[in-house]
Amino acid sequence: MAEPERKRCEGLPLQEQLQLKGLRKALASAGIPEEDLWLRYFSIGGMVGEYEVDAYLQSLHSLPALQRDLLAHAANELIDELPAPPRAPYNEQVPLSGPVQPREGRQQGL
Repeated sequence: MAEPERKRCEGLPLQEQLQLKGLRKALASAGIPEEDLWLRYFSIGGMVGEYEVDAYLQSLHSLPALQRDLLAHAANELIDELPAPPRAPYNEQVPLSGPVQPREGRQQGL
């Protein structure tokens, strides 16, 4: 399925297209709002206004490589601040101090 018209990157150079797609994917999977991205970007020295960043994220405006890298850095900082997703425990990590309580909404026999 093709991306919606406003999400296409066809007018941008290939390197910028790929960087933008990666940025969008990272923001979406982490649930980071564009406003939070811009605020962090600006706080670390980004020189482009919120309107231009929004236009860039919509593939309507190109940005210089340094500004794109600052956006990527801001996104990565925000992602690093998110709580880690739960991981499956190894055998030695399972506590032996009592029965495991079933999660709500699950049958006990499973």
